[in-house]
Amino acid sequence: MSQVIGYEREGDIAVLSAQNPPVNALGVHVRRGLMAGIERAESEGAKAVLIYGQGRTYFAGADIREFGKPPQDPSLPVLCDRIEASPLLVVSALHGTALGGGLEVALSCHYRIAVPSAKVGLPEVNLGIIPGAGGTQRLPRVAGVDAALGMITTGRHVRASEALEMGVLDKVEDGDPREIGLTYVRDLLEADAPRRPVCDMARPTPIDFDATYDAVLKKGRGQLSPAIAVRAVQASCEAENFAAGQARERELFLELMASDQRKGLIHAFFSERAVSKLPELQGIEPRDLDRIGVIGGGTMGAGIATSALLAGFRVVLLEMTQEAAHAAKDRIASNLAGAVKRGKLSPENQEDILKNKLILATDYGALSGVDLAIEAVFEDIEVKKQVFAQLDAVCKNGTVLATNTSYLDINEIAGSTGRPGDVIGLHFFSPAHVMKLLEIVVADQTAPDVVATGFALGKRLGKVSVRAGVCDGFIGNRILSAYRTCADHMVLDGASPFQIDTALTRFGFAMGPFAVYDLAGLDIGWAARKRKRAAGLDPRARDSFYADKLCEAGYLGQKTGKGYYIYEKGKREGEPNPEVMPLIETERAARGISPRAFTDEEIVRRYMVAMVNEAARVVGEGIARRPLDVDVTLLYGYGFPCYWGGPLKWADLQGLPKVLDDIDTWSEEDAYFWKPAPLLVQLVADGRGFDDLNKES
Repeated sequence: MSQVIGYEREGDIAVLSAQNPPVNALGVHVRRGLMAGIERAESEGAKAVLIYGQGRTYFAGADIREFGKPPQDPSLPVLCDRIEASPLLVVSALHGTALGGGLEVALSCHYRIAVPSAKVGLPEVNLGIIPGAGGTQRLPRVAGVDAALGMITTGRHVRASEALEMGVLDKVEDGDPREIGLTYVRDLLEADAPRRPVCDMARPTPIDFDATYDAVLKKGRGQLSPAIAVRAVQASCEAENFAAGQARERELFLELMASDQRKGLIHAFFSERAVSKLPELQGIEPRDLDRIGVIGGGTMGAGIATSALLAGFRVVLLEMTQEAAHAAKDRIASNLAGAVKRGKLSPENQEDILKNKLILATDYGALSGVDLAIEAVFEDIEVKKQVFAQLDAVCKNGTVLATNTSYLDINEIAGSTGRPGDVIGLHFFSPAHVMKLLEIVVADQTAPDVVATGFALGKRLGKVSVRAGVCDGFIGNRILSAYRTCADHMVLDGASPFQIDTALTRFGFAMGPFAVYDLAGLDIGWAARKRKRAAGLDPRARDSFYADKLCEAGYLGQKTGKGYYIYEKGKREGEPNPEVMPLIETERAARGISPRAFTDEEIVRRYMVAMVNEAARVVGEGIARRPLDVDVTLLYGYGFPCYWGGPLKWADLQGLPKVLDDIDTWSEEDAYFWKPAPLLVQLVADGRGFDDLNKES
């Protein structure tokens, strides 16, 4: 008997227990153990089989260590069919999570019981595939098509109580999974309950699958796996029999397994887990954190404070006046109310946080006891240096001093203190209590334990943390500057901002660049452009001024109700601002530019290649340690389509020689902007890709 599957007898019941910690993943040895256990129970004359998981969970899914490796027998579909076909009564007792293949195993059993805290789900679409062991055929038969699609196309986890209502579970009972399972099996045997193979159940009632497919594809912004899942569920209704439906599921599963989107999503999955694993942090203990100081209570500062409060920290929020402090508290209260509405916080905890965990202050002395202080003040180097000089004067020894700057030189900010080793960049993304990305910017003298503290804070806040080096814009905003410049060039040459936004959202971006500028505030980019011009632009660089004209007119985006788009009060989506194109046309005429037409395909290609080229520079210069750091940054902070895995994974999938060929072609029209990154040139010469660099790190 396999070590990862225990076997014992309780009278007429054979008990199979999963013993493959930490999550009882369905690796090959587990599958073989289950198969052997079923066969042994049958050969020994047992009347029933109970399957449950020891430790903290039932089968939580596939073994990710087997991803990308040749399949080994028995496959999960074969195992599930074997369990379902057993002449014995087979029951699963669930606790923890039954996800993916775990739920497919449970659905192949004849009855299912779970503890109230259990959750079930089929999250395969998040990895670019669909359930491949009968999940798209069995779940609609027990829960109905609508409920099945609601689970499969979103990958959401369902609580036991809801799963019971749906028919996925037969019973929910508190207790030890082994004991409640045995009691349930005994009750079924005593009642002479029949075997109940799901494959023998009637086909579910069909819906309008074509309309559903279109709606799911649109909602997923081009992600294929949820839409393909609709077609697999359709087979459960329309295939001649269960076996034919399974064959269709398998065909679609294998089609997705070979797709670039699956490769992109798998890359994103593993990159998120690898991004915080840095050799420099091994053996380094973070500093203790209990009380956080936040300087500035605007949208960003209030968001950071909210995030810290929700994570259980005590927060001291510093503002210049009592009025400003109370306005900040109102913003935090509104953020917390949103958390209550989403079920992330109870009303009682919200009240406790506002009364006992949040302290308002107008004097820097209130920050003397904080363990970490982070400023979220105006994006001006002199203002930030003044703040840090004050923090240096009042904060205790060992306090981590953090800046939330988006672009500015953290080495210069650190130089305004007498403790540069305590200074670090913690670049949150707005809204800070919602967005998952945290850029941890390491200055020249930042101490290793301060870096470790930044990552520990990010983990406690539930962020995906990426290490970045110091440069203008760090990882994300530096790359943003390059593809924003590319978009500006296309606008000058004949495209409209609105065509560019449309082309890129069709490609899969959450928002186009000009809608993003409106969301962030056009004044942020304006300030960055003025700073760069003051420092001196290269005479070969193409500059543009139409965006400045919008700012000069007071059109700063959503916060003023008008930018590239016009926004009705309370609405996030706007209509094109008719004042934009005349400004662009005036600038074209002044420069003597004859506008030309751009196809959507060319817009996407130029935008993406500009992004990749600058990202290659960022990696080559060591601002990002690995290509995957760039990919995670763009995925979690900039709305990059998850199914492409990030810009550098996209480049690998396209083929780096093709990317370099595009750059060489376009360099004939603008040799300064389209100068290939040395790292990209080297990789092409060596016949390697960005993923090769990830494997070396």
